[in-house]
Amino acid sequence: MARTPVPGTRDTILTAAAGLFYRYGVRAVGMAQVVEVAGCGKNLLYRHFPSKAELAAAYLRLSRREREQAAAEALRWAHGPSGQLIALVTEIAENTRRPGWRGCAFRNYLTEFPGATDEPAQVARGYLADSRALVDRLVTELGGDELLADRIWLIVDGLHSGPADQAQVAVDWVTELVKR
Repeated sequence: MARTPVPGTRDTILTAAAGLFYRYGVRAVGMAQVVEVAGCGKNLLYRHFPSKAELAAAYLRLSRREREQAAAEALRWAHGPSGQLIALVTEIAENTRRPGWRGCAFRNYLTEFPGATDEPAQVARGYLADSRALVDRLVTELGGDELLADRIWLIVDGLHSGPADQAQVAVDWVTELVKR
């Protein structure tokens, strides 16, 4: 008779995989490593996540939820579109300063798997498109144009790949752009 999985097993596996994927990259992490860190059997892992692609997609959906919650919290207290743009960039800048920062999970995945069209790539591209749409919406509400949105998005992109000690420069630059 098969054992009944312990409640929360799926979350335990996903948390273990998320930590490994973020730290080492999806391509570099094998399912055996996930089994070891999660402390589960291989059959249990595959019962919850039949493939590595499904596990990677779940990791990116989890990352998306976390990023969207952080952005929503930052926007919640900001006043007007200029304040919201500054708050959004400030939140991203603060995120880049946290210990263990390895860049944006979505950009990292797409860099590891250029040209991929699988589910994880769709999740990553969807998040980036929606994030850009948020910037575009706020810039439009501000009365700005496409060039301003492009400039802010370029700063956001740079935050994700640049040195953390330059994060304040990005916030200051966006502040300067939206206060004109």
